[in-house]
Parts: sequence; structure tokens; C-alpha cells
Amino acid sequence: MCAHSSGAIGFPLRLLAREVYDRVVAIKGDRQVALITGEERIEPPGARYFLCTVEAMPLRSTVRAHGDGAQNGSLAFVALDEAQLAADRERGHVFTDRLLHARGREETMLLGAATIEPLVRSLIPSAAIETRPRLSTLRHIGSRKLSRLPPRSAIVAFSVEQVYAVAEMLRRYRGGAAVVMGALSPETRNRQVAMFQSGEVDYIVATDAIGMGLNLDVNHVAFASLTKFDGIRQRRLIPAEMAQIAGRAGRHQTDGTFGTLAGAKGPAPEFSEEEIYAIEEHRFAPLTKLFWREAQPRFDTLGMLIADLESPPAQPELAPAVEAIDLAVLKRLAGEDLADDVKGPGMVRRFWEVCSLPDFRQLGPDVHARFVARLWQELRGGYLGADYVAARIAELDRVQGDIDTLQGRIAAIRSWAYICQRPDWVLARDEMAARARGVEARLSDALHGRLTERFVNRRTAILMRTLGTDPALLPVSLAQDGALLVEDEPIGRIDGFRFTVDHSASHDDRKMLLAAGEKALPRILSERADALVASGMEGVSLAGGALHWEGHELARVEDNGDPLDPRLAPARELGFLPESVRARLLSALSEWLSGQLVPLAPLAKLAQAARNPEAGSQARALLLNLLAGHGVVARENAGIEHLPREMRPFLRRLGVTFGALDVFAPALLKPAPRALLHTLGRDRRPLQESMQPVIETGGRLPAGYRPLGKQAVRVDVAEKILRAAHRTRAETAKRRFALDPALAISTGLTRESWMRLLAAAGFRCLPARRMAEGAFGPPAPDLWQWQPGRGRKPRTKPASRAPANSAFAALADLKVP
Repeated sequence: MCAHSSGAIGFPLRLLAREVYDRVVAIKGDRQVALITGEERIEPPGARYFLCTVEAMPLRSTVRAHGDGAQNGSLAFVALDEAQLAADRERGHVFTDRLLHARGREETMLLGAATIEPLVRSLIPSAAIETRPRLSTLRHIGSRKLSRLPPRSAIVAFSVEQVYAVAEMLRRYRGGAAVVMGALSPETRNRQVAMFQSGEVDYIVATDAIGMGLNLDVNHVAFASLTKFDGIRQRRLIPAEMAQIAGRAGRHQTDGTFGTLAGAKGPAPEFSEEEIYAIEEHRFAPLTKLFWREAQPRFDTLGMLIADLESPPAQPELAPAVEAIDLAVLKRLAGEDLADDVKGPGMVRRFWEVCSLPDFRQLGPDVHARFVARLWQELRGGYLGADYVAARIAELDRVQGDIDTLQGRIAAIRSWAYICQRPDWVLARDEMAARARGVEARLSDALHGRLTERFVNRRTAILMRTLGTDPALLPVSLAQDGALLVEDEPIGRIDGFRFTVDHSASHDDRKMLLAAGEKALPRILSERADALVASGMEGVSLAGGALHWEGHELARVEDNGDPLDPRLAPARELGFLPESVRARLLSALSEWLSGQLVPLAPLAKLAQAARNPEAGSQARALLLNLLAGHGVVARENAGIEHLPREMRPFLRRLGVTFGALDVFAPALLKPAPRALLHTLGRDRRPLQESMQPVIETGGRLPAGYRPLGKQAVRVDVAEKILRAAHRTRAETAKRRFALDPALAISTGLTRESWMRLLAAAGFRCLPARRMAEGAFGPPAPDLWQWQPGRGRKPRTKPASRAPANSAFAALADLKVP
């Protein structure tokens, strides 16, 4: 066409016309190219090339190409695509009319299947027949279950219910499928096809709408059924129809396969040997009749119009067209009152044009006739007002609803898009047509979204394609929020070094998501480990005897006898790390932990001395008691009576204080080491974070405190108070002496608690005699007397002697050499 000065091509589908329009615009420019369909009209004033649906083709030589000095005003080139559709029950008469009468001044081309060749030779004897063989081959491979279908397959069904059922199964087991049905708008259909073509999904489920006008990279076509309802009855597809659909498999020189779908309810459909031979060898019975209807009826009266439209053809190759919906609507409305004033050729022609409105909603002649009747009521007076049309369009501008609801609105808006293309029907035609196209685009986007949401699990589709590949090539990435993504689809989360599958995944998907995550974990976790080491362990914390990061455990801290260098037991999640990376991470964690454990240096010093054989058994025994008490042990439990006095200086150099009631390391009574011991899980007693000198008792006491009734005092504070008492005793050099409670009270002790503390240390209170009644002056102070051993009584138990007749009685007389 582009080699001629002007031309037109009629296509069976609006989307095909649009596709070729875009290609011709790229060659000739948008000022020379027009697009004319029932619902869209782009017709620049200088247009020379027309891309149309067959129904919208320029009729004979009545349309002039602008600027073309063509003889008789005709187009230089005219083509009709899919000419064999002249045998179609619904639209055949339109194709037959264009086949018989649409002619180019210089060249006319009829494109179609070889089955129409005998009829073309008979009807147009002067036609030159040229054939183009298929470059690829089709091969039958029998029945396949859905789970065994190869990728890049198309599954063809012949009912909406079957399409939905197959698509649901593919979503569950193969990640989903694109869906193509005749009821979809062209925009939605194109976006679904684009999703398949781009490889986002590997399967497409379609009705027989796939058989025409869709160029797909399909390797295999599977028929879910071999029967269809043709509007009158349920019948088996003819071989030519089977081949039209199966021919979608393979393109150019790429071979394809076809077969049937097994595993559904009932027996699997099967091709007969004759059908397989016909499809593989491209041998089909030729067409014997083309449907025809008078294309130029008379408009004198409605009766004459109906009679002309029902008149039989004169040529034997033609058959009367089956009553189309436009004629059915005309006959219904002609018998109603609204047609009484339809008189005169102009009014009859206009009434017929309204009845020819396509039934986009596919609701049948009765429902469509009511819509046409309402439209005629508005149109009979002239034009449809812009406000009226805008209100009808606005009613449909809603993207809420399910798939069926959106399909119904798209069908309705297509009707209004068709109406708005008529220049003699609507005022402000261009504005209303633009509004209708905008609403259709929004509804199509919403419908595409609903179809994708229902029938596509993009995550599963991606994983099905990539799970068998090299793990290093798996397109897995980690988002800032910790989500693990495969091509931007979440499959789970990584918190710390723990991978958890996406909670929204179904039970069937969890195993696959886990496998995908585990394939990528060594690489992802290695990157996280290296980043953590490089950050200096930023965010790592010590709690509950373990190291934590991002709320998850990295390693348990196990006591190995060295408080400053404990053993780390890595969490199970670190097992996904390569050995070298894990060793590097554990080394960095150990280094970080050593820095945190510096406040435990006094405890480490005691532990080291307890392991030294030169310290002597008695000193080592006392040190072990101190270590068991984490720096504090009551004097009566310390075993101090066995400690030689000459060992005390050695222990004092280690930081050990021998108190009146307790043996302790003062450095370990500070908040930092106490908190660390509690955090490490070594000290399971309640934590006193600030280590106050005096606290109220209640329940279990924190470490480092001595109970005094309702209060408890820190052992080093108790020792300070007791030393002050002994200093007072020494200074007075008297058997009985007075003690000042000011120091104790300043620390927070009550007098009662102070007296309990002194009593525990061997001080006995001698209450002062009360003043006589009427006496004046300060009361006499209480006196104290120190009685060594009174406060601390050894816990001894009399040795039991074995009975005289016991076998062990003789042991009592043995002497150790």
C-alpha cells in the first residue's frame, strides 16, 4: 500500500487496524494516514492512506483520497484481509460485499486462506492467485496434562468458565497466565498479550479469539476442548478452524506443536487422524458458499428496506446471510409504535443506521433492541446533546468491581464510543469521542489489573523460570527494609541473618519460596556479614546471654572459664554463610564482645589466679567461692578459716576485701559489671541497675546485698559502717561504748536496719536507762558491747559415729599418716 499514492486496507479486528496504522504512520507521517473504526476515527484533512475495520472501509469509489487526482476519485490501492471470513455466519455478508465491490484504481489485493480460492476464481475470473507457503511446520504431540505443558504454550478454551478454570490452575502451579477473550477490550487484550510476549508469564489462556489478528511467540497450542457453541448449537470445530487456532504455534521458520489438554473432568478431547493430517499438511475442504446480503437496499419504506435485506442472491456461489443482529433489531422495532413516523428515504436511512449499532455487550437482539429504541427516541429530533452524552459516559466512568462488571462497562462504553464517532448524531463529537476513549482506557487498565491480580502470581512465575539456573544468576536482591526480592517481587524477609518466607504465600508456594531464598542466601548473607563487620558491629547488642542484631540472635555466649574471652556458639542461621565469611564474622563478634566485657576485668583477674597452682589450695578454694558468687561470698561460706594469714596480702592485691561479714571484690559491685553479669546470664538474681547503697527488700535480693529486715545494704557499704563502729570501739578503749548512727542513716538505713547490721557483726546493744519523770537534759545514749563470735555462729554439725557393729566402725580408729 505504501508503494502507491493512496490506499486502504480493511481488517477484521480493530486492534489489527490500529497496529498497522502505527506502522504506516512511522513511514508516511501522521498527516497522511487515517484510522477509521467503529469506535475510533483519526482522519487528518490530507489523509491518503486509510486503515480501517472491514465495516468502516471506504465503499466503492465514493470516498476520495484527499489531494489525490485519482480517476473517478478512487483509491490507488485497496486490500481486504482475511477474505475467507466471507463465509462467517455473523459478518460474512460484509466481507462478501467488500470482496465483490471494493477495488483499487491500480491494485486490489484479497488476503485469505486457500479455502476461498475456488469461489474467488468463480466470482472474479480475472483475479490472479498467488500462494505463500507456511515456512514452519506444525506437529501433533497428543495430550498433555497442565503440569506437563511446555513453556510458551497457549491453551484454548471455548467458554469463559473453562478459561477461568485453566488460568486459575496455571496460577497455582506455573505462576499464572495471560487471558485473551473476545469480550475484552482491544486495549486490555493487547496488554495481556504484551505480558505474555515479554515473558512475564509463560502461558496464555484464550478463546478462539486467539486464532485471528494476534501474532504471538507461541511454541505449543493445547486445545482444552474441540467443541464450541456457534450461537445456534454446540458443534465440533471444523479442521480449518482447528488449523486457524493451531497455526498460532510457530512463527516464520520456527516450528510449532499442537495437541489437547488432559487431566480435566471427563475424557480428554482427541483429534481424529483425518484432522491431524489436515492440520499438519494444510489441506482443507474448500468453501462452497459465501454469505451475501444486499449492500444497497432501497430506503423508500421500512418494509421495502427489510425486503431488500432479506432478498436472495442471484449468484450460485452466494448464500443468503443468516439474520444478523442489525436486521433482527430493525424487524423488532419496525413493528413498534416508535416506527410509525419513520417515513421518507432520509428518515428510513437514519433509522437503519441506528439499528446497525453493533451489539458490543453481546446480550442478544431483545436487550439490544431496547437500547437502540432509547437511542432513537433521543436521535429522532436531530442530535444527541453534549450534556446527555457526557452524563451517559460519566455513569460508566467507574473502575470498581470485578472482572465481569468491568467487562460489562467496557462493552457499554464501546457502544458510546461508536455513537460519538457519528458526525450527524452527536454535538461536540470530537470532545465526546475523546471522553469515551479516555473512559475506555481507564476501564481497560482496571480490567487488566483485575485479570493480572486474579490469574498471575508473578512471584511464582519468576521462580519457575529461575529456580533451575545457577544460584549466582538468580535475580535476588535485598531491599532496604529487609525484604528479599526476586525481580522486585517479595519472597520473604531477612532479619539479622534469619530468612522467613513471605507470610502471604500459600502453602503450595512456601516450599518453592524457601528453595529460592536458600539458593540466594549464601551470597546475600555474605554481603550482610561483610557490611556488618565493616560497620564495626553497629547495631549489635548483648542481652540474655547472646549477641543480637536486628532483633535476632547471632550467637550464644558460653562460659569457658575466661570472663573476658567467652566462647561463642553461632546461631543456626549463620550456617548458610560460607566458612571463610562465618569465621571472619565470628572473629569480629568476639573482638567486639571483648570490648564490651572490659568491666569484668576484676573477675577475670580472680579467675586467672584461681587457675594458678602456685596460689595454694586454700586461696584457690576461696577464689572459686568468690567466682561462684560473682565477686561476693558470705564470710561463713568462704572457707576463710582454712586460709593462712600470710595469703591474705596476695588476695588483697587481687582486689579482694575481707569484711566483717562478707568477702568481696569492690570493683565488681559497680553497676557496669553487675549489669554485664546479668546480661550474660551468669547472675540470674534480680538486677539492681544503679547499685544503690540501700534498697527495700521484697522477693529475691539482687547480688551484692545483705538483708536487714525490710531493707538490704550493699556489702561494701555495710563494711564501711562496721569499720566505723570498730574504729569508735578502738578509740574509746572501753568495754562499753556509744556509736553514732549518722553514717548509717546518711546511706539510707533506718535505725532498726542499722542495729540489725551491728548485731550480725557481733555488736550487742545495751539500751540506756530511761530518764526519771520530771528530769531534764539530753537522754543517755545507748551503749554497745562487742562480743566476738556472737554475730557469726559456725554452721557445725556433730559428727555421727557409725554403730559398733557396722563394717565402718573400725575407720574411726584409723589415723592418717
